Amino acid sequence: MERSDSQGNPVRLVTPAMRRMLLIASVLVFIAGFQVFVLTEHTDRYFAWTIGFPLTAVFLGAGYWAAGVLEFLASRERVWANARPAVPAVWIFTTLTAIATLLHLDAFRTESFWAWAWFGVYFYVPVALGVILILQLRVPGGDPPQSEPIPAWLRGVLAVQVVLMLPLGVGLFIAPASFEGAWPWDLTPLLARAVGAWLIGWSTVKIQILWENDWRRCRNLFLSTMIWTLLIFVAFARYGDAVEWGAHLWGFLLVVLSVFAVGLYGVLAGWYGLGRVAAPVPSDD
Repeated sequence: MERSDSQGNPVRLVTPAMRRMLLIASVLVFIAGFQVFVLTEHTDRYFAWTIGFPLTAVFLGAGYWAAGVLEFLASRERVWANARPAVPAVWIFTTLTAIATLLHLDAFRTESFWAWAWFGVYFYVPVALGVILILQLRVPGGDPPQSEPIPAWLRGVLAVQVVLMLPLGVGLFIAPASFEGAWPWDLTPLLARAVGAWLIGWSTVKIQILWENDWRRCRNLFLSTMIWTLLIFVAFARYGDAVEWGAHLWGFLLVVLSVFAVGLYGVLAGWYGLGRVAAPVPSDD
């Protein structure tokens, strides 16, 4: 059934294929998150490769679970403008992970089912999602009117966070040996690229918020980043004694805290209208 905005203009809806792709992706990352966030010290049996340092495993798991929330919520949206903000980050992250996998095939436990499941997911999802995205963009219709722009001060904070996170993510991914010292704890080359892919992915989320500049469209992004940082704090509560608590680590945690604060504010404003001039916009569902 065709949808129209308040001016009677047709609105582009999410295709069934895109909805299914996002839902499937959310299930897959929830499984991966369980493997590394819950079965943290058993990656030699229940993950595609062995992660020897538990804090790194739970850091990756935090990313998987938060991304799962983002993808699931996006799959529930009917209007493409509200689901769209999740897609670029998902595609970029899965593509980078596929590249990292190809660069480090020798690190994977190819005798394990989980390694082959990993290969299947990360060599399939970027291609499938890319094709589905192209088809989605060909659906007739446009975006509904902007609900309410995000305040300039908050966009400024988001831009600073991108400046801090994106170069580090790119460096860890492209030159892990050169940038490993910029991370608060030791990483293998594969793990450096995995961490870098997450930093690039979450930076893409923030860039998407800056581009969309709309509370309704971006509220799922704020929620997922808040969950990501909460899970990182849980990770440090579990394994923080395994790292040296110097200025480097405290600086890292201050950035994480700032991401949490922005995410929390975005949830309160985007979902409940707190701190906004206008009332929250009703769901399009």
